[in-house]
Amino acid sequence: MSGGGPHGPEPGTASAGRGGDVAGVLAVDSGGSGLRAAVASPERAPLAEVSSPLPVRTGPRGIDPGHLMEQLVPMVRTLLAESGVTRLRAAAVGAAGLATLGDGLRAELPGALRREFGIGRVALAADAVTAYVGALGPRAGAVVAAGTGLIAVGTDLTGWRRADGWGHLLGDCGGGAWIGRAGLEAALRAYDGRAGGSAALRARAEGLFGPLPGLPGLLYPRPDRPAVLASFAPEVAACAESDPVAADILREAVRHMAESAAAVCPAEGEPRVAFTGGLFKMGEPLLVPLEEALAETLPGARREPAAGDPLTGAVRIAAGLAAGDLTLPSDAAMLSVVTGQATIPGLLPMLGDAPGSHSDHF
Repeated sequence: MSGGGPHGPEPGTASAGRGGDVAGVLAVDSGGSGLRAAVASPERAPLAEVSSPLPVRTGPRGIDPGHLMEQLVPMVRTLLAESGVTRLRAAAVGAAGLATLGDGLRAELPGALRREFGIGRVALAADAVTAYVGALGPRAGAVVAAGTGLIAVGTDLTGWRRADGWGHLLGDCGGGAWIGRAGLEAALRAYDGRAGGSAALRARAEGLFGPLPGLPGLLYPRPDRPAVLASFAPEVAACAESDPVAADILREAVRHMAESAAAVCPAEGEPRVAFTGGLFKMGEPLLVPLEEALAETLPGARREPAAGDPLTGAVRIAAGLAAGDLTLPSDAAMLSVVTGQATIPGLLPMLGDAPGSHSDHF
């Protein structure tokens, strides 16, 4: 993980007060493939990181805050012990699905973090926002975050725009689960003898999942179905060089990515565009057609490598919140901050030292 600023302390240090008081911030990244958390110094230097492969459950009220805290509490205690941090000044939690499934999280998580760890300042962000901040920092542009799912987010620094991120049943077009599902469909077409099938993908699917008639029974009951679908995406990439069906799936995926980037990219200036997430580790089979699709869809965009990942973005947000210099646009669904009992509206302001106090300007 990266997150230290150019003038911050070396990793392994933190702001220390009198009597062994060591301040830090908490960053959390909750996604379809599990939960990650980190403790960093207020200067953004990472101190300790831990992860769990178990995704946070989604229940009747959306993302389950109880299940998140059930996993997070022992993780944070481990992080505090490893880092030597004794006091958490702020926390930033990036969660997949927050924009549409985050009501319970927004209602309960800040209070739970305050009770368990004395954290008075909590930022709740869609994982697309933490991905954006990790990739580009507080600059105007657009970021496509692709892993199990896919979402694009853009900002002109006065507000946020998003595209897709509707989950594997309704969208996430071009993401890992989308690619994996398309690859498995091609495998089943080959099994049936239908047009559009791929013998290469059939062989890969049988090697990974066993006889294909058993695939629905293996897949449909799984609570982590999107992650299971996404596990087949690298198999599609591995076949793309020699199999035209696999290559077509990836070309369609990157077309969706480029369209989502174009939908959120600021209209003014020279837009910066970055791509972040584990899906891009598939390398050239995905990246080469992606560059072609981006050049066609957003010819004036400035392509930038992502500086960091969503957990890096959560560290940056938490550190900015602790320092009082967080100046990202706030949004009820995408990024909100609670200090004490107050929820900050509008643009995220410069914060004073008193918990619960806030102003409405930069």
